[in-house]
Amino acid sequence: MSQDVCRPAVPASSGDAFGWESVAQDGAARAGVMRTAHGPVATPVFMPVGTAGTVKAMAADTVRSTGATIVLGNTYHLMLRPGAERVQALGGLHPFMDWPGPILTDSGGFQVMSLGALRTLDADGVTFRSHLDGSRHRLTPERSIRIQHALDATITMAFDECTPYPATPEQVAASMRLSMRWAERSRQAFVARRGYAMFGIVQGGTDAGLRAESVAALREIGFEGYAVGGLAVGEGQAEMLRVLDATVPLLPADRPRYLMGVGTPDDLVAGVARGIDMFDCVMPTRAGRTARAYTARGVLNLRNARHAGDPGPVDAACGCTACRRHSRAYLHHLFRAGEMLGPMLLSEHNIRYYQDLMRGLREAIVRGELAAHSAHVRAVWQEGQGSAPLPEVGDPPGAAPLDRHT
Repeated sequence: MSQDVCRPAVPASSGDAFGWESVAQDGAARAGVMRTAHGPVATPVFMPVGTAGTVKAMAADTVRSTGATIVLGNTYHLMLRPGAERVQALGGLHPFMDWPGPILTDSGGFQVMSLGALRTLDADGVTFRSHLDGSRHRLTPERSIRIQHALDATITMAFDECTPYPATPEQVAASMRLSMRWAERSRQAFVARRGYAMFGIVQGGTDAGLRAESVAALREIGFEGYAVGGLAVGEGQAEMLRVLDATVPLLPADRPRYLMGVGTPDDLVAGVARGIDMFDCVMPTRAGRTARAYTARGVLNLRNARHAGDPGPVDAACGCTACRRHSRAYLHHLFRAGEMLGPMLLSEHNIRYYQDLMRGLREAIVRGELAAHSAHVRAVWQEGQGSAPLPEVGDPPGAAPLDRHT
């Protein structure tokens, strides 16, 4: 790939000016509408991850059928394959992946930082070797923003270093301050267009003071939205929520707030209660590919023999294709037989479950009943799991770091 990406002509206005409007508030939780050049998004919202221009095992129509209104693409993966120039020449990521709605692109920072020995970090950016073929590439804040512009991302993310966990206080501080310098350079490289946005990313590990310093730096630069990064990397839910409690109140109240790479259904419930508006995670589709189904009563493993003769649906309350038209027995058979239809059906089911969960939270905020609604959701989960803690559907043993985004 060339060292530069030609910027496309600034498009004519195709929608509203970017902005977030509050509809209702219940405690710290907010329900609102985010308006973009590619259509509105009701928040709080869960964004399916389409790393390489596709939500795995799902056609775009299927993703839409779940109620999803915004998806993710990833700068690192798309710059390597098929290349930003090719996507740009074909009209941008929206027609390329058949998604005319809003698309948020991750800057590639996390993936590059996950490469370990394959990358070298300096004050200007990162030099790395592709995990695909070993070819050498360079990412700087400016280059990341140019690539995201070529992809025609509705929401561009600032280029940052995702601070490793665990790390020493000195490492966390240095990493955060480097990210803030890169955030300013990212902002300067961004081409403002009607309905498009750039989000800054708060870093600082689990140190509340460093998180506050990061928020102050980002607010000084000024962004259309603010993300909380560097969490769900091994610190555990309790520590993550402690960081959110200290960080979210410092963010501008009139801008969308995005918790990156999170997470389990319980993480989403907890994050919404703390004022988070946007979430993304590979968890629902990864679980679907490994025979695990999220339901109102917890997580089911459809490979288990107890489902082999079960004529009932995965979840009687769900309207997805798997639940409307197929039995647990059939899904069990598909996974035992290694048929690709199994992952397709359960990926759709899990994304539909996440969308239904978020819709329920939005409606509860509007009614002013979020606490009661969340308590009921959790009680039914626990009842369904026999009072055992909800299992986390995370990385399989031996997963490579980049697998977190597929």
